[in-house]
Amino acid sequence: MLTPQLLFARLDELGLAHRTVEHAPVFTVEQAKEHRGALPGHHIKNLFLRNKKEAMWLIVALEDREIDLKRLGEVLGAGRLSFGSPDRLHRHLGVEPGSVTPFSVINDPARQVTLVLDRALSEGGPINAHPLVNTMTTAISFADLTRFFVATGHKPQWLDFPL
Repeated sequence: MLTPQLLFARLDELGLAHRTVEHAPVFTVEQAKEHRGALPGHHIKNLFLRNKKEAMWLIVALEDREIDLKRLGEVLGAGRLSFGSPDRLHRHLGVEPGSVTPFSVINDPARQVTLVLDRALSEGGPINAHPLVNTMTTAISFADLTRFFVATGHKPQWLDFPL
C-alpha cells in the first residue's frame, strides 16, 4: 500500500500537477470544513460501500450531497448497499476510515472496487481530496484526476446526484 509520499511521486511521474496542505486529522465533512481553510475548488465526500454479493464501490460526490443508499443501490443495480468494514477498506483501498479518497484506487490494482463519480465534479475548479491520509488535502485539476484514474485502470461510472 502506498504512502502519501509515494502517491505524490506517482502523480509527478505521470506529469499531474498537485498541491497539498497539511491540517489536523479530519473524519467528517464538518471537521474538514473547520480545518481546511480557504482551499478553492470542489470538496468531496467518499463512501466505501459493498453489497451482499461482496461487490464494492467507491462513491465520490460533492461534500454537501445527500446520498440515499437505498436509491443508490437501485440505480447501480447493486441491491442493498452497506458500508464496507475497516478491514475490507484497508485490504482493498489501503486506507483507514476517515481517509477514504479517490486517490485510494491506486491501491486496487485488481480493480475490484467500482469507482462512481458525481458528474458535478467535472465542472469548476480543482478537486480537493485526502492523499491517502486524513491529515492532508491535495488539490488536483479534474482533467489530471481523470488521467490518474486512467493510469490506475479505473474507468469511473458517472451519476447525477442527488438521485
